Amino acid sequence: KLSVSPEMDVMEYCRKEWRGNTPVAKTMRKGYEAVAQKFASIRRIRGDNYCAFRATLFQALSQATQLPSWLQSEDFTMLPENLLNKYDWIKQWQLKQKPGKKMGEISDEIKEYLILLRKKVGKHISEIKDPIEKQEACDKLFKNEEEEYSLYEALKFLMLNTAIELYNDDKNGKRVPVFSWLLFARDTSSNPCQLMQNHLNHIGHSGGLEQVEMFLLAYALQYTIQVYRLYKYNTDEFITLYPNDPEEDWPVVTLITEDDRHYNIPVRMCQETML
Repeated sequence: KLSVSPEMDVMEYCRKEWRGNTPVAKTMRKGYEAVAQKFASIRRIRGDNYCAFRATLFQALSQATQLPSWLQSEDFTMLPENLLNKYDWIKQWQLKQKPGKKMGEISDEIKEYLILLRKKVGKHISEIKDPIEKQEACDKLFKNEEEEYSLYEALKFLMLNTAIELYNDDKNGKRVPVFSWLLFARDTSSNPCQLMQNHLNHIGHSGGLEQVEMFLLAYALQYTIQVYRLYKYNTDEFITLYPNDPEEDWPVVTLITEDDRHYNIPVRMCQETML
C-alpha cells in the first residue's frame, strides 16, 4: 500500500469522490474549488491513525529549506535519557513496534529514531536543493515502512517533550499559548503523564490526532500547519492555522481534511499564487 498516492487533479479527485447532490457533497465541492484556486493537484495519504503525521512530515520534508532550531541543539538526541532521569513515569511510553516493552528498555531505540529524524530532515534541507529531487527522495522515504514509522515515534516523543515544557512553563507563571491550557484542561490529560498514557501512547494504534494535538504537533515541529477543513467551507474555520498565532519565521505546510480525522495534501501551487 502506498503511503502517499501519486498526484491527481484536485477537481477531478473531487468529482470522483463527491458526485451526489446532498448538502454535504455541495459543501465539499465548494471547498475543493477553493483549494483548486491555489493548488493544482492532490495526493491521497494512506488512511491509518498516523495520517496527520504522515501528511505533515511529507509536506515538511518536500518543502524544507531551513533546519529547525530544535534539530540543531546539541542535546536533541539525549532527550530520552534526560527526560527519563527527571520523570520516572516516562517508563510507561509505548512503542508501536514493541508493545509491552517499557521505556527503560527502549530509550536507546527512541534515541535512534531521533537521530534518524535529524538525518532525514538535514539531508532534505542541506543536500537536496532541487525541488524535483526533493520530491523523489520523499516518495522513496515514504515507501520504507520501517523508517516511516520510526520517524512517527520520534515525532510523538517530541510532542511529549513539548507538552512537558509547556506544562512546566505554565506552572512557573510563564506565558503559554492558549491551546496548552485546552490540552491540559481535558479530564484525560490534566498533566503530561496522563497525556502520554491516554493519548500519545494510543496515536497510531487506536486513534489519530485530535484538534488540540494538532497544535502540539505544530509547536513541537515549529511549523505552522495550515489546514483546509472542507466541511467548514463558508465559515471562519474553513482555513485553520495550527497554531493560530504562529511565529513569523516558522515555515508553513498545507493539508486538506474533509472531517478532521483523515488528512490529504495539496501539491503544485498554481503559478499565479506563487508570484
